Amino acid sequence: MAEVIFMPRLSDTMVVGTVVKWQKKIGEKILEGDIIAEIETDKAIQELEAEYNSTLLYIGIKEGESAPVNSVLAILGSENEDISSLLKQNKINNNYKRIFISPLAKKLAFDKGILLDNIKGTGINGRIIKKDIERYIDNNLDDDDKKSSNEVNHSNIRKIISKRLINSKIESPHYSLFIEVIMDNLIKLRDSINEKKDLDKISFNDLIVKASALAIKENTKINSSWTEKSILYHNKINIGIAVALEDGLIVPVINQVDEKSLRQISFEIKEKVIKAKEKKIKSNELEGSTFTVSNLGMFGIDSFTSIINQPNSCILSVGSIKKKPIINNEKIVIGHTTKFTLTCDHRIIDGAVGSDYLKSLKHLLQEPLNIMI
Repeated sequence: MAEVIFMPRLSDTMVVGTVVKWQKKIGEKILEGDIIAEIETDKAIQELEAEYNSTLLYIGIKEGESAPVNSVLAILGSENEDISSLLKQNKINNNYKRIFISPLAKKLAFDKGILLDNIKGTGINGRIIKKDIERYIDNNLDDDDKKSSNEVNHSNIRKIISKRLINSKIESPHYSLFIEVIMDNLIKLRDSINEKKDLDKISFNDLIVKASALAIKENTKINSSWTEKSILYHNKINIGIAVALEDGLIVPVINQVDEKSLRQISFEIKEKVIKAKEKKIKSNELEGSTFTVSNLGMFGIDSFTSIINQPNSCILSVGSIKKKPIINNEKIVIGHTTKFTLTCDHRIIDGAVGSDYLKSLKHLLQEPLNIMI
């Protein structure tokens, strides 16, 4: 019997999906485990995998089209099977306006905040192309408009970020603790590690992420979440890494960081950052964090505070490494320091607990050989 495949909900926040590419054609046989299509969610591009052997009989959403979750995506069944009754039965589910648009035109429209409903495409089969967007801009903006601000519609990911951050700030009573750490020994350790030219370079962020996990291991109350009935103390230390994208922020997760080598951590961070920026990261790679690290040091930021990434109880904000005079053995010398901010949920983490964590982190970073053990 033929089966209707609907646009799946591939993340907890997904409302609309876009078919990036069909890997199978109508009439083509599909084996269990084959990739049928690539679908873009609000977070990433995900692969849709076949659950059984079948034949692709119908495509409901073409490449480049977007549709709400539960819209008719495809119909699978036996070769040459009659699906007319299924098509008739499910016709109302795809009751949305389909918009054909080139990637370049789509980006230009997004940047200018232009609603595509107002654009008539002049490309093949009514496809909206770049010239259509440019023509619309020329025809609808007068001199005053061109000088004023541009309005850009919210992306799905920006809407979700807004909702989550507001909820976190409202629900969690935030407070922050600040420390400054002398980084000279960490700099020497990193330089020593990176002397091996045949291996990928270790970043300061890699070292900080490993140290943050080891400090949690010494202060297990940090690794917790609030629920209405209880406090959850997590047995695994999974660190979320805040990554900036063009249209928002995403937090890939490195699992069980305390049990992994520095090079393994470094490899996973690089891999997931690339996948996140290319929107190829899977939803399960964005779930399960118990603590988050947000590093703006590479952007030259001295120090900052972050909003907690719920359901975590804490987030560590990392500033840049600065060269400055410091006191060492009663003498003023030139050294390097970094400012760290630990923002905590006061419902779970008392000031003393947060302070003990930062004390452990500071010791690990100033005596960094302990990170390598």
